[in-house]
Amino acid sequence: MNIPNAITVARIAVSPLIAYLALSPSIVNRYAAFGLFLLAAFSDVWDGYLARRHGWITDTGKLLDPIADKLLLVSTFVPIFMISRRTDVLSSLPLWGTLPLWVVVVVFGRELFVTLFRAYAARRGIVIAAGTLGKRKALAQNFFIGSLLLWYPLLLSATALEWSGSFWAGWRLFHTTWIGVMLGLAVLLTLLSLGDYLWRYRALVGRKG
Repeated sequence: MNIPNAITVARIAVSPLIAYLALSPSIVNRYAAFGLFLLAAFSDVWDGYLARRHGWITDTGKLLDPIADKLLLVSTFVPIFMISRRTDVLSSLPLWGTLPLWVVVVVFGRELFVTLFRAYAARRGIVIAAGTLGKRKALAQNFFIGSLLLWYPLLLSATALEWSGSFWAGWRLFHTTWIGVMLGLAVLLTLLSLGDYLWRYRALVGRKG
């Protein structure tokens, strides 16, 4: 167990806590969910940097890192899906209303397909590395998730404290627009990255032995 692997294990451990805090009605807990998500997202970059910089790349790390990424995605997207379907107006997803089920299916379906496709390729001696579109997809997803996890407690605070004025109005317009655009971009890149995998490794389809 080296440092990058320990960071990855910590990211796995904290993911269920993020889900719990995000679903909490407490403003403090929701701010905490946002803070923990930021730490988890940055830790993904940090452990990869340390592993490459110091030669700490291990088979254990190669196994744990994608598990941690998938678990963090589930631990945030599922609570967001549940929150957006609450009846109060403060839970509505900016520009989208409720998080569409088809978006969840596309996001999780892509992850499941790529995981199975990589396993299929590995059995044939081919290692499929993360592509550029896949990395940009993950970045857009993190921007969307982080922005929304911050938006919910901000909106609760604004309502409780009766925030007003041009600054809050301008920030609200920017923040809600950013969330809506990032979700749309994340969905688009999810589909494009899936198509990119299929095109780049199309020779594997139907390959025997």
